[in-house]
Amino acid sequence: MTKTPSHLKRIGRRGFLAVSALAGSGLVLGFALRSPDGASKGAATKTTAPGGSFKPSAFIRISPEGTVTLVSKQMEVGQGVKTSLPMILAEELEVDWKDVVVEQGDLDAAYGNQFSGASTSTLKNYQPFRVLGATARSMLVTAAAQAWGVPERECHAALSAVHHRASGRSLGYGALASRAAALPVPSERSVKLKNPKDFKLLGTRVGGVDNDKIVSGAPLFGIDMQLPGMRYAVYEKCPVFGGQVGSANLDELKALPGVRDAFILSGIGGVLGLQPGVAIVADSTWAAFSARKKLKVQWAEGTTANQSWAGFAAQAEQLAKQPGTTVFRQDGDVPSALASAAKRVEAWYAYPFIAHAALEPLNCTASFEGGVMELWTSSQSPSWALDHVSASLGLPKEKIRLHILRGGGAFGRRLSSDYVVEAAAIAQRVPAPVKLVWSREDEMQHDHYRAGGFHRMRGGVNQRGEVVAWHDHSICFGRGGHAGSVLDANEFPGRWIDHCVLEQSVIECGIPMGAWRAPKANVHAWVVQSFIDELAHAAQRDPVEFRLALLGDRQVMRSGGLFSRGEGYQVARMRRVLQTVAQKSQWGRALPRGQAQGVAFHASYSGYVAQVAEVTVSPEGRLKVDRVVCVCDVGEQVVNLSGAEAQVQGAIVDGLSAAWFQRVDIERGRVLQSNFNDYPLLRMADAPALIEVHFLTSDNPIGGLGEPALPPIAPAVCNAIFRATGQRIRELPLARAQLAWA
Repeated sequence: MTKTPSHLKRIGRRGFLAVSALAGSGLVLGFALRSPDGASKGAATKTTAPGGSFKPSAFIRISPEGTVTLVSKQMEVGQGVKTSLPMILAEELEVDWKDVVVEQGDLDAAYGNQFSGASTSTLKNYQPFRVLGATARSMLVTAAAQAWGVPERECHAALSAVHHRASGRSLGYGALASRAAALPVPSERSVKLKNPKDFKLLGTRVGGVDNDKIVSGAPLFGIDMQLPGMRYAVYEKCPVFGGQVGSANLDELKALPGVRDAFILSGIGGVLGLQPGVAIVADSTWAAFSARKKLKVQWAEGTTANQSWAGFAAQAEQLAKQPGTTVFRQDGDVPSALASAAKRVEAWYAYPFIAHAALEPLNCTASFEGGVMELWTSSQSPSWALDHVSASLGLPKEKIRLHILRGGGAFGRRLSSDYVVEAAAIAQRVPAPVKLVWSREDEMQHDHYRAGGFHRMRGGVNQRGEVVAWHDHSICFGRGGHAGSVLDANEFPGRWIDHCVLEQSVIECGIPMGAWRAPKANVHAWVVQSFIDELAHAAQRDPVEFRLALLGDRQVMRSGGLFSRGEGYQVARMRRVLQTVAQKSQWGRALPRGQAQGVAFHASYSGYVAQVAEVTVSPEGRLKVDRVVCVCDVGEQVVNLSGAEAQVQGAIVDGLSAAWFQRVDIERGRVLQSNFNDYPLLRMADAPALIEVHFLTSDNPIGGLGEPALPPIAPAVCNAIFRATGQRIRELPLARAQLAWA
């Protein structure tokens, strides 16, 4: 019997639709998905357009000619879901991959949750998509058996056809589509999933379905969108976050060549709502950008103008001297344990705000006609975008249509919908479709940033080199008294240590903050794994052996936070990735002076990852990351091997770039950086010469990958720098450190 996952409804006639709309038009299959909270998002439906064509609101469509169209419901931003999710359908469907055409689905309740973030796309869709593919295969086999008048057990599906073993006959899926569509949907009990050992497609290397379009420059991304009669817009906001528009030289702007209109939008307030600003609408992007250079605005800057990083740092130091306002864990007697410890370590860690800096600037095309708002954009959460447009503009949700386009990078930025709301608000005032394009300066200075933060760390080890005390006082940023980040009370190593305090204080901040790849974990792992290394050094123990001893022989530790989705930390998986990375990296081998290895591991987003970084620090203090060895426990299955490797390699490069170079400086309530000249990213010359990726599979459900692979790289590199130089890195980015041999 196939077990139904919690977010997949029991399949029945109302939930699983198989229709043949017109004679010879083919088979269409879809099913109802539940949202993570269990609420039904509605059954997949398929309507017929004139001529027998179908609206794309089901996951599988098989034409009489044998073309198999699979719909990808998640937005593609380079993470590979537009390839990997259809691969899951194709595997169970037994379709030849060369017969597959992948379509991007628009926002549609029939698809259920279309959220792309927190490494959930594969995790949430793997089992439901297997069931859908297997059900379609079962119906096609039944159709062939009936056509031949033979028992179904004598038939099997392979390579987009059903074959009869005894007679050698075969029928392609195209020839069977209409007959299969007329069949009743089989019961859930009768649907048999493939044994993973029989997989032919999953676990292999499959190129991205959009690769040809990308390398040929074909229209694909949001910024490529074109509509007849379209106008182009820019939107100038106050450089100080939360500022208001006083006045602007609108008449002067309207007289400029190519400018169609210029007007002020007052905004509605709130981080996610429409921000006040000046819109310029023109015949071309060039005309709009050129007019913007002549814009003169009187701003009312507001109270955020009093905020700066220097002020935040001073406030954090004062807060660290006081008890935290929130205590997440308080076990034992930390002061007494520290007082009796053989060795005590205290450290102050600080990390900055950083921007997302995706390659494709934020953009959205909007058309408002007949009371209906139609949007074309790249959104990681299109349903949130619809909600925000509806709330900001007072439009009923049923009057908003959203088309999902590929995004040129996201890293959490496209979870926010400010750019979509801006485009919609401008379109309401313009009698033509409008494409809003942010400049790189907009991207840098009006981001929803990865928040900075501070940690006051204290720890102690006994005579045997065991950790006896752990105290983490996190000083984070928040708004309205609500913290933008929280500690996980059960995360490693807190629950492993008898005397432990995890507490937090909050700095009120007017800087917009948002998700950045592997939220919370991306900085928390750096603090925790760096401080564990400090304790290992104090205990005079090998860093790998020290971590393994701290993990102990427990099997599962309860969790209550985002890092492991509340399912409990599987300590055996932690040990396994750590032991494997030590073996694969030849941990502990002799290296010349100035070269060293550093290790770190972290469990987040249902993924378990360990990394060893090998670095060289020259006598002059130049850093080079020579090699990174990464081991990932991905659960039961790697879907697309090439895509999975790319995800891990990209996460390592992304995490290294953030740790080494990235920082936004805040003064007088505004960001000083404006473009890549003053916000550098990792260049090819600084990238590791070798990144080795090793996957471990287990009996556990599929976990995350694109985010869990990022957090360990920063501490692994920083720990390697210490072993090479004797110099601890307690403040990021690395580029601001003066490295030198001890």
